[in-house]
Amino acid sequence: MKKVFITGANKSIGFETARQLLQKGYYVYLGSRSPEKGLQAVEKLKAEGLHKVEAVQIDVSDDNSVKAARTEIDKKTDVLDILINNAGISGGLPQTATGTGIETFRKVFDTNLFGVVRTIREFKDLLENAPEPRIVNVSSSMASLTLNSDPSWPYYHHKGAAYLSSKTALNMYTVNLAYELRDTSFKVNLVDPGFIKTDFNNHRGTGTVEEAGARIVKYAVMDKNGPTGKFISEEYNPGTGEIPW
Repeated sequence: MKKVFITGANKSIGFETARQLLQKGYYVYLGSRSPEKGLQAVEKLKAEGLHKVEAVQIDVSDDNSVKAARTEIDKKTDVLDILINNAGISGGLPQTATGTGIETFRKVFDTNLFGVVRTIREFKDLLENAPEPRIVNVSSSMASLTLNSDPSWPYYHHKGAAYLSSKTALNMYTVNLAYELRDTSFKVNLVDPGFIKTDFNNHRGTGTVEEAGARIVKYAVMDKNGPTGKFISEEYNPGTGEIPW
């Protein structure tokens, strides 16, 4: 049975992604910063008849927490097929370029960029034990430098100095990661779930968590012919899914 670890999976898009992977027969390690909320999420899924799931406490902004999560998963498996880095924070909006404090930048980057780096470094060897390992880093179309520079883009006026910068940095890290793993069986991609109605944006989104989960799952379970090192937004580009950097 293939196994997947999803960070930030106790609610919203992460939770729905876990649900859809469970429905496909995967075993899910449901990462949650709060142990209590993680257990509540697991019980909710089990109440739906989805039993191949267990909660793992992880705060991706904390080195010791990430290491502890690895220790916990080591007790259960020696292989991980999929890692989905979904945990993220906005840091509170609005965020102007000149008015946003350094501490906000540090806090947002510590989760959205450094948290992904920590988690990948800690779990990479478990992924290497899988025949076709997959890493999906959850990004945002708002990370696109091209789109953010285009006054005709519908979201041109939706800026956020710390949040957007952290996601753009995540994109560059992922480009480097995919390049490093280019001659292996890894597939590494960035997926924008879309403008989804969740508490992350005070439910102002236009899409559903079901749509978002399906977009992430598609690139988590793709076969050996799938792409790697790509920036995907099927909301922006329903065709190939690729989005300008």
